[in-house]
Amino acid sequence: MANRLPENPSLDHLKNEAKQLLRGVRAGEIRAIATAGGWLRTADDRELSGLRLAGAQLAVARKYGFTSWSHLRAHLAMADKYARRPHEVGLSADPATEFLRLACLNYHGPMSTEAAVRLLAAHPQIASASVWTMAAVGDAAGMARAVAADPASAQAYGGPFGWEPLLYLTCSRVAQADAVATARVLLRAGADPNAGYLPEGQGPPFTALTGALGGGELRQPPHPRDLELARVLLEAGADANDGRALYNRGVGGDDTGYLELLLKFGLGRGDGGPWRTRLGQVQDAPARMLADTVLTAALRGQAGRMRCLLAHGAPAAANAKNDGHPFFLGYTALELALLGGHAQVARLLADAGASGTLRGLDAVEAAIMRGEREQVEQLLSVDPGLAGKLLTRLDLVIKAAEYGRVPAVRLACALGFDVNARLPSTALHKAARAGNLPVVRALLELGADRSLRDSDYDATPLQWAQFAGQAEVAGFLSR
Repeated sequence: MANRLPENPSLDHLKNEAKQLLRGVRAGEIRAIATAGGWLRTADDRELSGLRLAGAQLAVARKYGFTSWSHLRAHLAMADKYARRPHEVGLSADPATEFLRLACLNYHGPMSTEAAVRLLAAHPQIASASVWTMAAVGDAAGMARAVAADPASAQAYGGPFGWEPLLYLTCSRVAQADAVATARVLLRAGADPNAGYLPEGQGPPFTALTGALGGGELRQPPHPRDLELARVLLEAGADANDGRALYNRGVGGDDTGYLELLLKFGLGRGDGGPWRTRLGQVQDAPARMLADTVLTAALRGQAGRMRCLLAHGAPAAANAKNDGHPFFLGYTALELALLGGHAQVARLLADAGASGTLRGLDAVEAAIMRGEREQVEQLLSVDPGLAGKLLTRLDLVIKAAEYGRVPAVRLACALGFDVNARLPSTALHKAARAGNLPVVRALLELGADRSLRDSDYDATPLQWAQFAGQAEVAGFLSR
């Protein structure tokens, strides 16, 4: 499988990588020879002995999923055009610019809408300062006048993030006068319904549709009129195969409204729209996106979403054995549901004709996740060698906490799993962020250390709960 390009990919960096590979092959370095031979599809040392820079560049291009060095160069030029880094934008002395920075999602930190509202109250002229601020406040009448005077402004890049107006509109989380009417004004004036950018120069793109639907690992709120706004975009031609929107909205919960809408407008079908054209194989094909959506619902035990997907003809037999995301570890949808102890989702998939079987350690883990001690003991008695290997699955308590399974948490700890395993966060961090008080209580009874900090953000479980707005759990942990 090809590697993912690094963030903010640089042609100079990749040129240096090719030169280093060439030097390594000529010096007889085993790793360099294996790399070049693997991507050039040759194991013949005689062929590699005559390797030139063009060949090394081809190997690097193939390593990152491109058929030629020229295709890689073209991709980098495209990525540079659409690359944006909103989270790196600093404070601005200009009130209008600072308002936009504070008012919009950036997916790398907490919202600052309160500060944006205060700034707007102090400087009301911000609202009409530009097409970007008019979009952020949802001023349909003002926008209509602006685009009538200058039609090109409907697609103009600007503001602190270098976005088009439509992105500021869908990503704004301050109260808007009429976001839907403003979106229609922009779209009628020629705004691109697929407007978007590449975070750190990487796909999948962050689009206007992504902004409307919200979500993500930091639980960013959807737009207050998310589905209505998404429908307007889709009706205007936004492609429903939006990988980042699917990921962000799929992270938590089990709502189906957004999924119904995307399925109606072509999720899993078509050519993938303009972003697929730009990104090529760097972006998943529509069929793969739909299959991965099924796998995600199976992995997370989202029964409502699974019913919705199956009702719309999504593949119950979805699997990650060939080109699925590595996150799914090559399992089928049914195997993922079984492995997570998601009995209801497993039944839905089995009834729809899905297949999959768990054996060995996988079967033991599934029994633990179901909280079935007798089944665990029976499996271990049949194959005693599994007992010594079981504890290598260090994240099992963390998974049980994330899924809200108190019996599984207790059973795993009884079997010897470390309640304070940190990979990079602990089970208590996961339960705190989810606001699951019963799991939090169980973990503390089992010896969870509330003072431990995760390795990514250097934060305690209490801070995770506070950041996620889980007031009940935060209050409990702070006492």
